[in-house]
Amino acid sequence: MSTTLVDLHDVQGNIIKAYGRYGFPLGRYILFGVTQRERARAFVSALTPSITTSAPWRNGGSLADGSAIPDVTTNIAFTYHGLRDLGVPRASLQSFPDEFAMGMRARRDILGDDGASAPEHWDPVWKADEPPHVLIWINGRDAACLERRYREILALAAESQGGVQLLVGHRGSGGKDDLPYQEASAIYANGEPTSKEHFGYTDGISNPYFKGSGEHESNVVGGGKVTLLPADTRAGWEPLETGEFLLGYKDEALECPEAPIPKLLSHNGTFLVYRKLHENVRSFDDYIAHVGREYPGGPEALAAKFAGRWRNGAPLAKFPTEREANEFAVGWADAKAAITRAKSRSEREAAKRHFAELNMQFVAFDYNRDLEGARCPVGAHARRANPRSGLEFGQTLAFETPGAISNRRRIIRRGLPYGDSSQRADSGDHGIIFMALGASIRRQFEFIQQQWMNYANDFKLGNDKDPLVGNHGQNESGAGDGRMAIASDPSDSRPPFFCSKLPRFVETRGGAYFFIPSLTALRMIGEGNIDPT
Repeated sequence: MSTTLVDLHDVQGNIIKAYGRYGFPLGRYILFGVTQRERARAFVSALTPSITTSAPWRNGGSLADGSAIPDVTTNIAFTYHGLRDLGVPRASLQSFPDEFAMGMRARRDILGDDGASAPEHWDPVWKADEPPHVLIWINGRDAACLERRYREILALAAESQGGVQLLVGHRGSGGKDDLPYQEASAIYANGEPTSKEHFGYTDGISNPYFKGSGEHESNVVGGGKVTLLPADTRAGWEPLETGEFLLGYKDEALECPEAPIPKLLSHNGTFLVYRKLHENVRSFDDYIAHVGREYPGGPEALAAKFAGRWRNGAPLAKFPTEREANEFAVGWADAKAAITRAKSRSEREAAKRHFAELNMQFVAFDYNRDLEGARCPVGAHARRANPRSGLEFGQTLAFETPGAISNRRRIIRRGLPYGDSSQRADSGDHGIIFMALGASIRRQFEFIQQQWMNYANDFKLGNDKDPLVGNHGQNESGAGDGRMAIASDPSDSRPPFFCSKLPRFVETRGGAYFFIPSLTALRMIGEGNIDPT
């Protein structure tokens, strides 16, 4: 299906792989500052052999060369200030996009980081005069292997003899705000990791599928872009262009996106947006319970309308009722279990095919049959984040490319939940470590955050914000001032339903913009041999 060749051994692993799907439910995010250039470079060089790449992993648990996949993964990224202090030449620094050089805090007005999300409320580690220089994130199969790799990284830092400094100041439970790393973990149920986040929604259902990614071609369904064929068929999808997610390749405009020089510095790299997002679970629970009593479908239906999916992940566009969604979820789980139960190869292959067909229902859809939002509200979170072909409102625009507008705004989503929300309180430290990867922070993440999350003119909804992650303010009485209109079915005599006084459910607690270099560029940074001429 794909003819674009990408050296996946040169691409950092987190760009291609969602580690949670491979059995890595735990994570730590570690920040360093560069304090002495040459010694810091030595630290980078010493860490480079441990960096996990995007080389394919087989289902049997091995690399292409037959060796076992690691029990812990390691990846690294740098802020503009980090690259500067590591000695990247000025000509190269000046060739980076402006938004990356400015950093997240300087772009807070664009991102809507005001009120409770303003930088003065961030974790202490993000409040320094300039952002952290180096981000290292590790994902592990269990706590022991995670701790082992963490200690190995600290040992390398110590060997740098002051080249890098571990930055403390992550906030944790019990009011602690001086922790040396940000802990993260999948939410467990009955001793098993789940794909849930703290509001109770199934998360991470699909991610972009692009040419040269090396992922199984079945992932093109829902992960690629819609063609002129029906979106609920495999033939209705094709891969996105590589340059939307990796620098050095053509993107959906058939151009190479803006990238730093020299080419070897940027090629096979990308940009990373890291955001610690706190979830006000008590406010969410109370709103859904209180307003849900008035909503015709009840609280669970209202929660689904907010997200665009039922909490089990079934999309409203395909399953408009809770009964349909639950029946589908039961059938999906049984089909997945049938793969394990199969006793022969033929039975297993048949079970896999059946599961693949069912799994398509999660992702293989567009909104062309629901332009008015009768099933999935036009302002629902999932529909805002990836409108598919919905913004064309039934028209075939942009050279007959359905979803051309959305295709230029796709992002790779990574990250994990953090903290414990079992007490269902707004206070405490719990939420999501949200990571967005793409070739252009401005065109992809910032556009989505500014124009689709915190504004809605593209959706013909004026300035109504995303119900779940919008930066809702407060009215004069102190109540939330957010609102959302839920359209009714044209065949139904009931009027639309209006949600008002939406509070801010999600608050920013820190973050920065990072550059993820290729393995080649990482070696160049460590050796200090970048030549932009």
